[in-house]
Amino acid sequence: MTVDENGNKRATHERLLKAEAGLLRLIRDETLFTYLTFVDITVPTTNNRLEGGVNAQLRGMLRDHRGLSLERRLKAVYWWCYEHSPRPLPVAEILKCMPTDKTIAATYRRIMRNNRPDNILPQWGDAIVWNEFHMSTEFPIYWD
Repeated sequence: MTVDENGNKRATHERLLKAEAGLLRLIRDETLFTYLTFVDITVPTTNNRLEGGVNAQLRGMLRDHRGLSLERRLKAVYWWCYEHSPRPLPVAEILKCMPTDKTIAATYRRIMRNNRPDNILPQWGDAIVWNEFHMSTEFPIYWD
């Protein structure tokens, strides 16, 4: 809920909630999506299942193991996803397809080679020089 300038409480995303209610009413009245038959029309209370479902648990797991190196953190995310999948593979199969520290490091080297910061940072003669755009006077400018 949000409090407006007059002190009245109203929904934070009022227009979005009105649009959702309108769509649900049209579905219930069988005006919208008439070619489909719905058994149960339930709308989740949150509009972002990733943040409360998967991502929050991954962040919590990484927070609990924050001393791990980057490679180990990535492997921990892989393991978590494998273990929480609907039909996880046997451990022997997981170990065959799980990335190793060497493959993760090689991937990062390849990414860094392709996206070098040298291509982003200005070189000599590429940057803007402050004095080219501002005239110097005999009066000091301390805010500069």
